Amino acid sequence: MHFGLRLPSFALGDRTASLTEMGVYLRRAEDLGFDSAMLIDHLLVAPPAYRTTWLEPITLLAALSGVTRTIQLGTLVLVLPFREPVQFAKQWATLDLLSGGRSILGVGVGWMEAEFAAVGIPHRERGARMNELLELITALWTQDHVTYEGRYYRVTDLSIDPKPAQAPHPPIWIGGGTQPSEKIYGQHVPSVEPVLRRIAKYAKTWVPHSSATAEMVDRDWNDLLRYMAEYGRPATDMSKVYSNFVYILKPGQRPEEAAPFFRTYSGMDLEYWQEFYLLGEAEQVAERIRGKIEALGGVDHLILNPLTWDPAHLEVLARDVLPLVTG
Repeated sequence: MHFGLRLPSFALGDRTASLTEMGVYLRRAEDLGFDSAMLIDHLLVAPPAYRTTWLEPITLLAALSGVTRTIQLGTLVLVLPFREPVQFAKQWATLDLLSGGRSILGVGVGWMEAEFAAVGIPHRERGARMNELLELITALWTQDHVTYEGRYYRVTDLSIDPKPAQAPHPPIWIGGGTQPSEKIYGQHVPSVEPVLRRIAKYAKTWVPHSSATAEMVDRDWNDLLRYMAEYGRPATDMSKVYSNFVYILKPGQRPEEAAPFFRTYSGMDLEYWQEFYLLGEAEQVAERIRGKIEALGGVDHLILNPLTWDPAHLEVLARDVLPLVTG
């Protein structure tokens, strides 16, 4: 199992972490054996789930590639339908090249209608656009003289340079599946089948929602296996991730004392954080992680999201939590 981090890259005005602070944090993460550092992507504040937005991920990843040495850098997840495919393919290929082939492209379709309106992309088109984007971007990364005729994107005899450092291209992770959407987003999701079919067809790695229950994850995984079989893919073609926000309480510390840290970015309440995120003492958190990993039938990546840039939180995870998970 690989251990990674999702970074607290909150946009907090003058309280936003500096690149120097981020570099210190990530180099310590490398020393402690963390394999990856991932970023969330939100263009706008997205209530009720969140109270803040995040720094723009591609710009930040480019900066972080210069202050890190070995850790893989990526998104968990980037809203791909916001992007124009040719420009994005070149941006990400450049990032992969400059980072020495350390990028991971984690993507999702997004959900917030106001964000799609802001970039002029119809919200209802996001799934179909995502499929075409994945096909065209990977073609541009792996081929020259690409011709593509989609409903939304078309190119003729097009080549981009540079190509990514990783061959055939950076790994593609896709997030999605069942979750308590109405509670989090105030939206009803009628069916996750199109999302799961997209994952089954295009993804190297599946990233279930952090808030998904064990029962939701188990049902989605069984559906994914069925869809993968339809596309001629064995189960071994798909790796899995468990990711979540985390705050480790000291022995005897009350959960309420973690509230200011969650409240920095989250629009939810203590009851929600305790139910869906990882809030508790080290043994409690490790037990919950093991339960979700079991529900997934094992995972290849465990990615935890501390709530501050304080390296002491990394020390606690590495010393007190991860050994209990692996043990």
